[in-house]
Amino acid sequence: MAYLTPEERLKKQHIILMRHPETAQFGSVMMMGESSIEDGIPTAYTDGLNKKYGNLFMAGLTDEEVRALVTHENLHVGLLHIPRHKDLMREDGLLANVAMDIVVNNIIDNFKDKTLCKLPASAILDHAFDGWNVRDIYNELKKQNPQRKKPEGGDNGGQGQPQDGHGLPQDGNGQPQDSDDEININGKKVKVQDGDHHDGSGEEVSEEEAKKFDERVKRALREGGILAGRLGANVPREITASLDKPIDWKEEMRDFVTSVVRGRDELTWRKFNRNLLANDILAPSAESETVTEVIFAFDTSGSITQEMIGKAAFQLQLICDMVTPTTVRVLWWDTEVHGEQVFDGDSPNIKDILKPMGGGGTRVSCVSEYIIKKNYKPDCIVVFTDGYVEDKVAWVTGVDTLWLVTENRSFVAPKGKMVRIDKL
Repeated sequence: MAYLTPEERLKKQHIILMRHPETAQFGSVMMMGESSIEDGIPTAYTDGLNKKYGNLFMAGLTDEEVRALVTHENLHVGLLHIPRHKDLMREDGLLANVAMDIVVNNIIDNFKDKTLCKLPASAILDHAFDGWNVRDIYNELKKQNPQRKKPEGGDNGGQGQPQDGHGLPQDGNGQPQDSDDEININGKKVKVQDGDHHDGSGEEVSEEEAKKFDERVKRALREGGILAGRLGANVPREITASLDKPIDWKEEMRDFVTSVVRGRDELTWRKFNRNLLANDILAPSAESETVTEVIFAFDTSGSITQEMIGKAAFQLQLICDMVTPTTVRVLWWDTEVHGEQVFDGDSPNIKDILKPMGGGGTRVSCVSEYIIKKNYKPDCIVVFTDGYVEDKVAWVTGVDTLWLVTENRSFVAPKGKMVRIDKL
């Protein structure tokens, strides 16, 4: 077996993660910033963009553990933990760190492929917090640990000692020391051991710069989400729940469709760059295809009102104006597909001539069955539903799918990407 340098080994684990359905979502995030191996870093470190790994620490890990570590750091970046939670890190760096790590470790521990990543025994996770965001976990931990006091002499997140961004005390040389802190997590005493380090001490950036970085990360996640969907992955619900800012479903729908069916000479993740693929690097390629067909599948069960359909149809019109597909196919369904309407993509009045059909129960599997039966080959599918569907959805089509869900908070999309609509 050929010897790999630490850098080559790290690159190899990145490639494995970027190819795997459960971690492809974060492929573009992994390419953001700098990933490096350095001496003098006890474990690993992120400042919210760059990821650094300790040379000696990495040498003692198995490949599965390295993949868990890489996924862990990139989840912190992808979920914008550092820039969004600096106030929590200043107030109590240790609790903030634990809250962020619980979110990240729960996601990793919930991977279906148990051979992909292996968390260390000391990893803090608690599946009672599945689906919670960082701030909710942090506030709950504060309630469960009322004995913790703000430090004297400043909000450095500890007990009067200098701290690193992880909430762990530093020695006189600025190096992190092991923490003997015990905190209560849902009735269990947990010792917070030295782990990765989150640096929230960087210079404050302007609101405009913060917004640009936020959008950059969201764009990377959308690109990765498209690839993950094509690989048949289910994007973890916790990822959406952990993004603390509201999601504009109209923007998400437009971005999804335009990303999947970009026009001539645009970069797309629907195909890989063949030149880079030869070196095992996944990167977008230039797309020169004509956009063919987009399917919009509207739930017409009792709780979906005409007003809701009208607002979604208006957004459909805007998308068609931007992308101008050859064909727009609208399916009306409840327990079965009751009918369809087909339009030219450049039609200026699609929203005005829609005729909803149906209005009974709800079985979304009928949409997938119908598309396969008719042998339709759309570029993508957008499903608009209240989310109250059958328990086991059989979504057997491999087409990129976006789920717009208006009500059922427990609904989990069987494949593709899901966006919850809090307000139409």
